[in-house]
Amino acid sequence: MQKYLLILLTSTIFFSFTKDTTIMDVKEKTVTINDIPVYNFESLEPLLYTDSNKIHIVNFWAMWCAPCIKELPILKELEKNNPNVEITLVSLDFPEDIETRLKPFLERKGITSKVVLLDDPDQNSWINKIDPNWSGAIPFTIIFNNENRTFHERAFNNIKDLENEVYNTINK
Repeated sequence: MQKYLLILLTSTIFFSFTKDTTIMDVKEKTVTINDIPVYNFESLEPLLYTDSNKIHIVNFWAMWCAPCIKELPILKELEKNNPNVEITLVSLDFPEDIETRLKPFLERKGITSKVVLLDDPDQNSWINKIDPNWSGAIPFTIIFNNENRTFHERAFNNIKDLENEVYNTINK
């Protein structure tokens, strides 16, 4: 027993003096791993609303979702060509894959949008809070500003498709 306590104490001391890439905010239940915040739903929820006139797009996706991957360049292009659009990509991948899989994937794809990871096992609760009509399938996109909001449980096929939905949402 003393041997295990000694190993635990030594490991704790060692890791406390190494470069720390993980920050934990207990109140917010947010962990940041190598610049990608890992949220529970309570901490993520404020990102789903705005007081500004700026257009926000929140896209729920995962690396294992082929339609999600196919639409990433479309979201990237929209954000690049529209300074009044802010995109947040909410990854549903595993936190332990951030460094080894998610970050390399984002780099390969040239994704510079804000990326956060949602790690909250109570999907039955938070899916309904986002949109009671959402089945939980991804990709799922919310387009909104301070006045209007739409939900899209589908992949966007091309840039015109996405631009039309943004226009229709904002100009209701």
